[in-house]
Amino acid sequence: MAENKPKRILVTGGSGLVGKAIEKVVADGEGRPDEEWIFLSSKDADLTNAADTRALFEKHRPTHVIHLAAMVGGLFRNMKYNLDFLRKNLHINDNVLHTSYELGVQKVVSCLSTCIFPDKTTYPIDETMIHLGPPHGSNFGYSYAKRMIDVQNRAYHEQHGCKFTAVIPTNVFGPHDNFNIEDGHVLPGLIHKVYLAKQNGSALSIWGTGKPRRQFIYSLDLARLFIWVLREYDEVDPIILSVGEEDEVSIREAAESIVSAMDFKGKVLFDSTKSDGQFKKTASNGKLRKYLPDFKFTPFSQAVQETCDWFTANYAQARK
Repeated sequence: MAENKPKRILVTGGSGLVGKAIEKVVADGEGRPDEEWIFLSSKDADLTNAADTRALFEKHRPTHVIHLAAMVGGLFRNMKYNLDFLRKNLHINDNVLHTSYELGVQKVVSCLSTCIFPDKTTYPIDETMIHLGPPHGSNFGYSYAKRMIDVQNRAYHEQHGCKFTAVIPTNVFGPHDNFNIEDGHVLPGLIHKVYLAKQNGSALSIWGTGKPRRQFIYSLDLARLFIWVLREYDEVDPIILSVGEEDEVSIREAAESIVSAMDFKGKVLFDSTKSDGQFKKTASNGKLRKYLPDFKFTPFSQAVQETCDWFTANYAQARK
């Protein structure tokens, strides 16, 4: 009979890129009558603090948790603050998982990142390769903290039978992203740069050579997949949520897509004195496709257009 009880689904990091996308997808019809969704942000509790985390969970008494909260940033911020990224994320993750265990949460789905994979590896990477070597040195603090979620999920399952799992999205983008040029991720940073260059009538300068390749997943597609994982995916082992290998694009191609979407007519320059970061981290979505062979991803150009339109319309209040 327990299955028929209403689900109370608490989303940590609910005001961020993925949290906002899940909230929209739920509001637009993906939610179910027996589900109550609670979206929380860092204003609701300091998840690095165990007592704060416990009080939050006791207040809301979730049956399920989607754990998105993290200290995050782009390449250059990671390179400056590896220790901070390690410690804060270890604290957040340990508090969320242990409180979930103590208060009998039925299922936790945490969010990892493809940067957790070994730097020296073969491609495409898949779910079995997470722990086969050290991650890229540029963001090892964040990467190891995220890897430990996978270790803890297994340990909680082995020792206590907990249904804790994790997803590994590739590069996420969409409305409500952090469009900060210094500290944000590559795509939203580029969108902001193109916007400013267009406003100022200046050339567009892009950091790096433009050659690195990435798989980008639209936040609304990821949201639909997150909800599927919460309801249907029963493995403790993580699952990569990504577009296919054939949909990988170079940073140059991504920039061209943004330039087109924003109708930018100025000069585009690549600053090769700036770091490229990892050249590629191609991920296999083979495991996802075994479960969902017919899942339709939003075409990249359409997703970029929608994101650029949202940023332009919401420039004043967008995170930047």
